[in-house]
Amino acid sequence: MLTPIHPDLFVRSVPYRAMGMPIDRQLVVSRLPGGSLWLQSPIPWTQALRSEVAKLGEVRHVMAASRYHDECLKEFQAEYPAATFHAAPGFAAVRPDLRFAAEPLSDIPHPDWAAVFSQHHVRGMPRINEVVFLHRPSRSLILSDLAFNFGHGSHWLLALLMRLDGAWGRLSPSRFGKSQMKDRAAVRASIDAILAWDFDRIIVGHGHNIETGGKAALRAAFAFL
Repeated sequence: MLTPIHPDLFVRSVPYRAMGMPIDRQLVVSRLPGGSLWLQSPIPWTQALRSEVAKLGEVRHVMAASRYHDECLKEFQAEYPAATFHAAPGFAAVRPDLRFAAEPLSDIPHPDWAAVFSQHHVRGMPRINEVVFLHRPSRSLILSDLAFNFGHGSHWLLALLMRLDGAWGRLSPSRFGKSQMKDRAAVRASIDAILAWDFDRIIVGHGHNIETGGKAALRAAFAFL
């Protein structure tokens, strides 16, 4: 059920609908030094998935790295009451029914994962406030909603809409994502900071991962800035 892309990094993509759209969703699981687990982008939970994750270690940290990635968090909190949940800036205020660490995610990694992850809060998009991660050992950039990568094999309705959006068959922010860019200079500065990282793979929250050439794909996706 979990696909290894590195000895300590695993993914699981599942069918998923958001606002009626079949955009799929991808869980990312990282084994941290010491053996505990770091999870990004929770997906609908099943006992089979719980068993697979348990084989890897104890869930210690769960990321809600975009203000639009609140689905499935409540059931994750029920499954893992001892785990710490970390929210994008401003997210905790709009979901008081969920429990989060006192400090929101920022550019500074938590000590528990600083040895393997870098992270950056994307400025200029305050309604999304995404924090992106770099898993340095695998040179993998991990996104939530900053950009999608839909192509062959996607639902026909999604394909139609993404073609109309100009975001089909390549990494690209959606039209909605572009509409949330309230300060394009700040977004551009964040993209430049991310492009300074050493990565080749991109793991997306929605769509197909890019196994190689990720840096060029990200640069092209945001060339309009």
